Amino acid sequence: MLLLLLLPLAPLFLRPPGAGGAQTPNATSEGCQIIHPPWEGGIRYRGLTREQVKAINFLPVDYEIEYVCRGEREVVGPKVRKCLANGSWTDMDTPSRCERRAVYIGALFPMSGGWPGGQACQPAVEMALEDVNSRRDILPDYELKLIHHDSKCDPGQATKYLYELLYNDPIKIILMPGCSSVSTLVAEAARMWNLIVLSYGSSSPALSNRQRFPTFFRTHPSATLHNPTRVKLFEKWGWKKIATIQQTTEVFTSTLDDLEERVKEAGIEITFRQSFFSDPAVPVKNLKRQDARIIVGLFYETEARKVFCEVYKERLFGKKYVWFLIGWYADNWFKIYDPSINCTVDEMTEAVEGHITTEIVMLNPANTRSISNMTSQEFVEKLTKRLKRHPEETGGFQEAPLAYDAIWALALALNKTSGGGGRSGVRLEDFNYNNQTITDQIYRAMNSSSFEGVSGHVVFDASGSRMAWTLIEQLQGGSYKKIGYYDSTKDDLSWSKTDKWIGGSPPADQTLVIKTFRFLSQKLFISVSVLSSLGIVLAVVCLSFNIYNSHVRYIQNSQPNLNNLTAVGCSLALAAVFPLGLDGYHIGRSQFPFVCQARLWLLGLGFSLGYGSMFTKIWWVHTVFTKKEEKKEWRKTLEPWKLYATVGLLVGMDVLTLAIWQIVDPLHRTIETFAKEEPKEDIDVSILPQLEHCSSKKMNTWLGIFYGYKGLLLLLGIFLAYETKSVSTEKINDHRAVGMAIYNVAVLCLITAPVTMILSSQQDAAFAFASLAIVFSSYITLVVLFVPKMRRLITRGEWQSEAQDTMKTGSSTNNNEEEKSRLLEKENRELEKIIAEKEERVSELRHQLQSRQQLRSRRHPPTPPDPSGALPRGPPEPPDRLSCDGSRVHLLYK
Repeated sequence: MLLLLLLPLAPLFLRPPGAGGAQTPNATSEGCQIIHPPWEGGIRYRGLTREQVKAINFLPVDYEIEYVCRGEREVVGPKVRKCLANGSWTDMDTPSRCERRAVYIGALFPMSGGWPGGQACQPAVEMALEDVNSRRDILPDYELKLIHHDSKCDPGQATKYLYELLYNDPIKIILMPGCSSVSTLVAEAARMWNLIVLSYGSSSPALSNRQRFPTFFRTHPSATLHNPTRVKLFEKWGWKKIATIQQTTEVFTSTLDDLEERVKEAGIEITFRQSFFSDPAVPVKNLKRQDARIIVGLFYETEARKVFCEVYKERLFGKKYVWFLIGWYADNWFKIYDPSINCTVDEMTEAVEGHITTEIVMLNPANTRSISNMTSQEFVEKLTKRLKRHPEETGGFQEAPLAYDAIWALALALNKTSGGGGRSGVRLEDFNYNNQTITDQIYRAMNSSSFEGVSGHVVFDASGSRMAWTLIEQLQGGSYKKIGYYDSTKDDLSWSKTDKWIGGSPPADQTLVIKTFRFLSQKLFISVSVLSSLGIVLAVVCLSFNIYNSHVRYIQNSQPNLNNLTAVGCSLALAAVFPLGLDGYHIGRSQFPFVCQARLWLLGLGFSLGYGSMFTKIWWVHTVFTKKEEKKEWRKTLEPWKLYATVGLLVGMDVLTLAIWQIVDPLHRTIETFAKEEPKEDIDVSILPQLEHCSSKKMNTWLGIFYGYKGLLLLLGIFLAYETKSVSTEKINDHRAVGMAIYNVAVLCLITAPVTMILSSQQDAAFAFASLAIVFSSYITLVVLFVPKMRRLITRGEWQSEAQDTMKTGSSTNNNEEEKSRLLEKENRELEKIIAEKEERVSELRHQLQSRQQLRSRRHPPTPPDPSGALPRGPPEPPDRLSCDGSRVHLLYK
């Protein structure tokens, strides 16, 4: 029976300490001297009790001893030694040691590429391994060892090295990738090997998906932790519109998707969203063209230099713009030489000035000692000594505390899994890629991690992501300055009030658009209003004159009631000038529909009364005096009610049309918006001109109907006036003046209507055309119709009524003479026509006679002239003209 005795050095032996057989004992005939066991180990003696071993000093020849180690340590060197005849033990030249069992970590450090974070994170990991392995209370029987490769932040390169880590010995108990793109690949594959993945530099929100990445943890918080901070800053500075530009990778796309949801909840709009794969030139130009002001940029450091080189070219920086960038770039990332861009350092420095970064708090701001017994400042000093370059030129320097704390999180989880601290656990050396039990225990231990690290308090949420504060920095004068912290779990923003702005204050999220209404020129409105008022006064004077002298025969023969309607119509049309000039400068929005209706009704009724009464006169003259002779009895009688009925019909059509228009599709206030105008001053303001209009939903249809039949009336009026220009009638003695007024009204209306529609966007020009057309047409109508009557009555003194006129001697005779004179004039014109025809016939006959005489003279010689000198007799000459003298007609001959 074998007796196993684990004999520590001090309690069992009083001999001088040896090196586990490295020191050769003296050989004696009794056998071999008992030797010391290795450090943290003991010796197993066969067939001897503890007391027997204590009582003897030598072991017999051929006796074998076996080295054993405490805990999970293992013997390195000869494990069994045998006593030789010469009194020595076998292989005494090779020492035996009890060393801790190695637990291997497979790591991928990006030493170059989009994010060269391995430059500082690898030294931080190595420093953490030294500190952990030196601790006796953490993994006392194990030693963490690192096997690493350079992934270059490239998933393709990482795939190659992942294959080597998995298929080459020794077995790795955990994988530690860096970049988000590499972590996505590693974490998705690790589940097939029952491996825990712990990342120190991955921020992609997609990695928080527990169903896709069930064994993934990270000491670097998710990039979505930046978004609550960004939203908080947007709200602080009152920004409601932002734009984004991102590199086309999963980490930035998922971050931006999360940001879009958060800003939507906060009532903030992402107006423009640009993306690029390698060349940001076009997206930056689009941001400039779309007038983006608050811009969130999501891209790696190398692409950031490309973006801001284009930003400089497009002048997308300065007091009008604010850029939000990721805070984990190197502090001098914009000064690093990059052959892929053609901007100088000074240009880059100018372009990035004033931008804001949101960065996870990666270094504990409190000067307290962490689990490694170091403060954050001591860690920075110790790490800086390990780096080969200045920290500002070293990629991943800011993330180095996260990498350091990642090793401590792993060590504490493995310590808990292996039973460190007196608890029973599993043997970590039993782990293999098929042992899910150990993986589950490591997962539970990792999930419950909670300790103070150099980066702050380390704890993981349900998705395996680190929970931390956010640091807000601003680039001021070429260096980053802390301006605040934000704790998203408590919605607590700590602000230092050290932010500085190029323009003195935070810029607006867009060009401040000032809406300004284009109001009618008040000088023009007052001038035209004065003319219109004088016109109304003139219309009232004319109307009063016509009513006062309605008993005068000359006035009676002009159909004074129709003239009165004309004066009233002109007054209404002139009154329409006032609502035409009213706009938002004078009235409120609620009053605008009433003004619109007033414009329409005053113009419509004014036109119908004024022009309709004149049209009725000229139409009656044309109807009566263009009839054939057999219907000339119509000329002797004129029934006024027919004239009034015609005017009533025109007015009724207008009233019906306007009423239907107002009920079905009433006019209301509409706004016409013009292109933005930039002020001359260098201010971030844009003027948006607007113009008020009276309009309805089917405005063009109603205008087509309204202008259609009124245009036909105008054209027909011109035609009738032309046809009756030579007609003379006593019943309507001013029809020539009416025709002249119709010409003027028609021409002005037919020109003004389309011109005002074309110039509707130019309020002054449109009002000037419309109002002056109304004023001039009204003035011309009133002057042409009424001023001659006033002049005649004043100069000739024809103020008598028809009764008084008939009492005077010869008054009726004069009237008869006038009638006869008109009849003789007509007969004279008919005779002139007949004479013209006769003259034409005589000319033809004379021409024929001359032709015959010439022909006869050729055939027969000419006869001698008559000695008496008598001329040959010929036909009498035709009459030359017709003259009218009173009631006698004379034919005059040449």
